[in-house]
Amino acid sequence: MHAATATLPSDRTGTLWTGRVLSALVTLFLLFDGAIKVVRLPVVEDTMAALGYPPGLGFGLGVLTLAIAILYAIPRTAVLGAVLLTGLLGGAMATHLRAGSPVFSHLLFGAYLGLLAWGGLWLRDPALRALIPLRRG
Repeated sequence: MHAATATLPSDRTGTLWTGRVLSALVTLFLLFDGAIKVVRLPVVEDTMAALGYPPGLGFGLGVLTLAIAILYAIPRTAVLGAVLLTGLLGGAMATHLRAGSPVFSHLLFGAYLGLLAWGGLWLRDPALRALIPLRRG
């Protein structure tokens, strides 16, 4: 049996809006996460210290997170934002693995966020769907 490329559901508007909503949720989370690091909330400093990072490092991570959020939110740079976000989330997952954080709530949170980010982008970007097609058996 030959595998054919899967097509989008007949409701393209629903697919596009689902992708936009997923992408908006990711963007809002990144903006919130970056902002609390930039304003140097005590909880961020305490959490960074508990993960083994030196004081003040959260500010730079916050600026980086905000930059990635902006790149991801702009359609022309969304793929670059998603690639950079994947790297950031991989670092976060490695940090939680090293620190012995709970698996499903902390360690895999980066994977969940990455799946939402790429899923939202895939649903709203026909060029990405052409590059990474789903196949039916």
